[in-house]
Amino acid sequence: MKEFTRGQRIKVVSGGELEVIQKLGEGGQGVVYKVSYNGKDLALKWYFGNKLSDPDRFYRNIQNNIKKGAPTKAFLWPLEITEYFEGSFGYLMELRPPEYKGFSLFLLAKARFSSISAVVNAALCITNGFRELHNSGFSYQDLNDGNFFVNPQTGDVLICDNDNVAEYGDALGIAGKCRYMAPEVVMGKKKPDVHTDRFSLAVVLYLLLFLNHPLEGKRTMCPCLTEELERKFYGTEPIFVWDSSNDTNRPVRGVHVNEIKFWPIYPKFVRDTFEEAFSQEAMVGADTQHRVTEKKWQEVFTALRDCLATCTCGGETFIDLNAASSQCVNCGKDLQRPMILKVKKHNVVLQPGKKLYACHTVHDSDDFKEPKGEIITSRQDPSLVGLKNNSDATWTAILPNGASKPYSNGQVIKLGRGLKINFGNGNEAEIV
Repeated sequence: MKEFTRGQRIKVVSGGELEVIQKLGEGGQGVVYKVSYNGKDLALKWYFGNKLSDPDRFYRNIQNNIKKGAPTKAFLWPLEITEYFEGSFGYLMELRPPEYKGFSLFLLAKARFSSISAVVNAALCITNGFRELHNSGFSYQDLNDGNFFVNPQTGDVLICDNDNVAEYGDALGIAGKCRYMAPEVVMGKKKPDVHTDRFSLAVVLYLLLFLNHPLEGKRTMCPCLTEELERKFYGTEPIFVWDSSNDTNRPVRGVHVNEIKFWPIYPKFVRDTFEEAFSQEAMVGADTQHRVTEKKWQEVFTALRDCLATCTCGGETFIDLNAASSQCVNCGKDLQRPMILKVKKHNVVLQPGKKLYACHTVHDSDDFKEPKGEIITSRQDPSLVGLKNNSDATWTAILPNGASKPYSNGQVIKLGRGLKINFGNGNEAEIV
């Protein structure tokens, strides 16, 4: 296909023409250009006509996705589609902001997260994106490391390549990459759907935290990875590198450096969830229809964020909520158990700068994004810690002696062990 030149104009189905500004990049399916349309700079993904097995079906699917709209703002969703031109077509989407980096750059150590908090936020954003996608009746069908742009400072995520999204039950026949495909898809037993998406999601989340692949250990180290071996390692006989009942595929020292370093750092409940996601039953057994859901991953990473704390060395670490002290993962110092807010099924470390979200304070919410309160210290006495109410609700603090006092927006509750806080609608918390 001949590349477009600056100033080239192409008709858009809904009306008007886009004007090509410059080429941004190229992938397996086509080329991405920066274009101008209706006075706004956008990105145009233009397909290689010979790369689509059924172009007309693909075209109709994109039209349908445009009509339904994006599940959330995290998706770089198709906005407009062009008319056919020189045997092919393309669609318009928002441009990626420059501060967002491709997920593959993190895996190659060409981009790094600013903090553990940013990593955890990225995990929450990816998980929530796919939860909303599935709740909207879509499946992704080609989930891999090329589908995400991540802000290394905040962990905020943009999800791209959404032309591969189709309504649940409508398989586009996109094969994907073996390393990210569910075993049953690798073996050709099933087309991509929500359940296969969940396996691919678990792979992406493992890569995000541990920077190595969950099925690639000493067993998969071979001089030439043939199609037959790929089918074996990712399809017929996948083995999780940390499988508690099978150690034949453990990470290799000097090769899988990152996961050997990071695996023991994360709390047991995180490791247990990955073991569940990559158990033999979930991969090739009878339970592939009950893989770890997005809802459960969201609960896991919300709990992980809740137990994050900052050590006096300045580094972030995890607090063991069941122990009297925890060891900093950076400097090794023993940290005494801080005050913990027990609310619903959450246990939140109370440390200056920590936030409470709607999932903590609103009785029927699991929204991890909307902050409702913040832990602050007194300017006069930094040892005094308080909870500032940033919500529209009135909270009631209940002292151990039974005395109570209401706190509205902007007011600060002085915190101490034994204090209870009623956030409303029967949602009561206690500090221990």
